[in-house]
Amino acid sequence: MAKINSNLEIAERADRIREAIAALKREKSEIEASGWVAPADCYVARYQAKGQKYHYWYYQLKGSRSVFQKSNKKGEFSRFKHLGKAGSQAHIDGVKAVIRRGKIEQLTSAIEALYESWLDLYPDEEKAGHRVE
Repeated sequence: MAKINSNLEIAERADRIREAIAALKREKSEIEASGWVAPADCYVARYQAKGQKYHYWYYQLKGSRSVFQKSNKKGEFSRFKHLGKAGSQAHIDGVKAVIRRGKIEQLTSAIEALYESWLDLYPDEEKAGHRVE
């Protein structure tokens, strides 16, 4: 009798995990559909340009590798994407794109962790690192 209750409990826990994964996937899809997502390893950086009299501050998306297409040359890529002055539409869009990327990475990590938890409910003797009782 205890084994039947145990199997029922495992099935209920598995369903809760499955529902949580589905909810996180929906949330991830909504974020992806809400606008442009910055490439991985990109961040918004502030830099200074010097004019004849004044110094100006501008913003750019900076990547660890060349992922942004150059506007004046087809087929060439750059590590930087100019966003303009603080508060410009491009600057705000760039910040939002980086935030979307962060949220998507966190949701992906949570989905993977929940999937591993789901796998732990059904132990397999051949899995490395799992204790079989």
